[in-house]
This record gives sequence, C-alpha cells and structure tokens, in this order.
Amino acid sequence: MAVLPIVQWPDPRLSQKADPADVDALQSVIPDMFDTMYAAQGRGLAGPQVGVMARVFVMDCGWKEGEPEPRAMLNPVIMASEKVDVIAEEGCLSIPGVLVPVTRPVAVTVQWTSETGEIHMDDFDGFEARCIQHEMDHLAGLVTFDRIDPVLRQELEDTYLADLS
Repeated sequence: MAVLPIVQWPDPRLSQKADPADVDALQSVIPDMFDTMYAAQGRGLAGPQVGVMARVFVMDCGWKEGEPEPRAMLNPVIMASEKVDVIAEEGCLSIPGVLVPVTRPVAVTVQWTSETGEIHMDDFDGFEARCIQHEMDHLAGLVTFDRIDPVLRQELEDTYLADLS
C-alpha cells in the first residue's frame, strides 16, 4: 500500500466527470486511497483527487473522533435527499487551506457497490451525508468553488492561487 500524490486544484482532472468504476480494476488502488486519505488527515477522498478517473471514493468520518468507519463506494448514486438544506464550511484535500461555505441537504439515501462487488443502500445524515455529497461532486467534476457565489468564488480563488505562487 502507498500514499498517492493528491491532485491540486486547478488541475483540469478535477473538472472532468469520472467514468464508471470497475470493481476488479480498482482492487489495488482502494487501499492506497485509504492510506492517502489518512496520511492527509482527510475524511474522504475521490478517485479524481489521486488521478483515478473512475467513480470511486473512500471515506471514514469516524476515525478522528471515535471509531474508524472506513467505507469505499463505487458507482454511488444518491437515491433521495432531505428537503432541508444546511450551510457549513467545507475543506478539500485538493484545495488545501481553503474553507468554503457550501449548502447541502442534511440527509441522503445512497446506493453504491462495495469494493467486494456487493450492492448496498443506506441512509446518511449530518457530516457523513455532507462528506458523501462532497466526494460525489468530485466524481461529477465539481469542487467546492463550483458551489458558491461567483464573487466569493473569485475572491477565494485569487487568494488560493496567490498562495501557490
């Protein structure tokens, strides 16, 4: 297992839609994605963030405060979402140091395939729901900047890009 380099915005791969995931083809990369996420102190990591242009992400929303709950989701689909939206600041391993206020549904029902090829469906709320939606944005070629007002986006992008220079 290895820690992979994390793709940093504005890399164009972060703006591309990921292809359907093949369970067999991803068996070797999923453990590396977990290693990379944990090493970066993250709670979620999508394939495009490590240059894997497949509909896969890993997450573990519990490891920092309690019990680890590692989960890999391949070809996830949000089947339903709560009508109540919540605004919260989100960070992103591909846009380090930038917190963005993002509005998202407070709960979602998700169907996905596990790394063993089993189909699952479950309900998630709170931070887990937010994490899933954030990672699914990466699979759709979206980053947190795409979820905010254009004026705030420009301000945050300018600051972020200036810090890269």
